[in-house]
Amino acid sequence: MAGESAHFGLRQRPPTPAIRAFELPPRMQPMLDRARAGLAEPYRGIGTDAGGAIAPGVFAIKETGVSPAPVIAAAGAFLASLSAAQREAAMFAIGDDKWRQWSNIHPWLMRHGVCLADLGHDQREAALALLRESLSAAGYRLARDVMRLNGHALEITGKPEEYSEWYYWVSLFGTPSAEAPWGWQIDGHHLNVNCFVLGDQMVMTPTFMGSEPVLARFGQWAGTRVFAAEEEEGHALMRALSPDERQRATIGHDLPGELLTAAFNDNRRIEPAGIRYGDLSPEGRERLAALLGVYTGRLREGHAQVRWAEAKRHFDDTHFAWVGPFDDQSPFYYRILSPVILVEFDHQSGVVYDNDKPSRDHIHTVVRTPNGNDYGRDLLRQHYAQHAHGAEAAHAHAHAAGIPHSHA
Repeated sequence: MAGESAHFGLRQRPPTPAIRAFELPPRMQPMLDRARAGLAEPYRGIGTDAGGAIAPGVFAIKETGVSPAPVIAAAGAFLASLSAAQREAAMFAIGDDKWRQWSNIHPWLMRHGVCLADLGHDQREAALALLRESLSAAGYRLARDVMRLNGHALEITGKPEEYSEWYYWVSLFGTPSAEAPWGWQIDGHHLNVNCFVLGDQMVMTPTFMGSEPVLARFGQWAGTRVFAAEEEEGHALMRALSPDERQRATIGHDLPGELLTAAFNDNRRIEPAGIRYGDLSPEGRERLAALLGVYTGRLREGHAQVRWAEAKRHFDDTHFAWVGPFDDQSPFYYRILSPVILVEFDHQSGVVYDNDKPSRDHIHTVVRTPNGNDYGRDLLRQHYAQHAHGAEAAHAHAHAAGIPHSHA
């Protein structure tokens, strides 16, 4: 695999063996400029009220009763499999802003950590074990199928410098621990997962997953399909609504060119829109809950139930919005928004297939934790506040964590 992939943009570490540095193509410069502008803003989090403010006191440090021991063990095993140089490349401080430098943009604007394409078989399996222990069986299968379909994109395009099952970068933040905060990230085309762990609490957002195509019709991965549940459950919810409810849910007809909270949109303001959970019929409420469960169900057993319960407590403040036509063929966009979870689903125009209009063969999804807790940032802020001695120490810890002092 050495020499097969290209890297665009700036690196703070020497290129890994699978990466060659290339001059940034002119068409990519606007994307890099937008990325830099987004990252230059101090992290605040996604606002969900009409005024755009971050609501205080939404999240709390507490025991969940769900042991993260398998995740900690898998992270330790992965680190143990790496050479000293690889560990240096893979490990960052818990507050490092590399957390926010994930990107689905393709070709790649920025990458960090160790690339799976550069690892030996056992090292790669150890990395996948970390992913497997952190996700549910369905969530892990989806993540791996996204990677396989990125390999299928190579079969379609014949561009080994752009597509591979293994062009994914893994990073660890902090040191895996049962007490101290830590986390991990996997970053690559159509798969970006950020997992923060504090005690037995887990925050797995932002999580971006997508694919083009969503079905492999030939080749090594023929028959592999992704996002069927996300698409079908969303459509089933709209089908269950009355004409009046459907009209209230629909907030537009032209699909966005990209998810509103894709990469570099950590501080986006999204006001509630569409139809509120409490205004739905009983069948509509049941369908919305089922759709949300598809996304919370990506987390590992136990933590998925914790996440679901958290979302359920805020059902009265949950809105469902739809963009696009409603029929059996047309592409569409939908969004679920509450104070504690944001889900977006969108049909995209083509890159692999080069179609200039959205189709159901290119899907992007994202899950976020609004009100300041993506990357577990609000929990990390509270952790430092609890362990600091006086205002000066609190400020120093918050600064080390990359958290603005106004949040400390």
